[in-house]
Amino acid sequence: MKYKTKNYHIIFILCVLFLASCTETKTMEVTATAYNSVESQTKKGDAVTAAWGDKLRPGMKAIAVSRDLLEVEGIEHGTDVTIKGLPGKYKVLDKMNKRWKKKIDIYMGENVGRAKEWGRQKVEISWKVD
Repeated sequence: MKYKTKNYHIIFILCVLFLASCTETKTMEVTATAYNSVESQTKKGDAVTAAWGDKLRPGMKAIAVSRDLLEVEGIEHGTDVTIKGLPGKYKVLDKMNKRWKKKIDIYMGENVGRAKEWGRQKVEISWKVD
């Protein structure tokens, strides 16, 4: 009976490996700036509601993306994005004005000084596509 059990384990492991190989990681260099939940930087009268209706809160790891990136396969509302040099994953919760191209905006809560300190940088972003 032990022999059959081992076979099931091997089949299970092979299935997991196969499914894991079905996802592709895409990478792209973009310009990254930062933004805050302050009325001067966002929609007038509602500085915490993102483009798809998500409520932003200080401490969230969220980004806004330029609309041309939404046309890239796999980047959409809710996509998890890794930004090289920054810890953790950032969720796509907002979109930028259509005038921007190949750009992300990193959400930095209400800390305007931190956003100004970040400035404008070239970064590499990565995301998984099923």
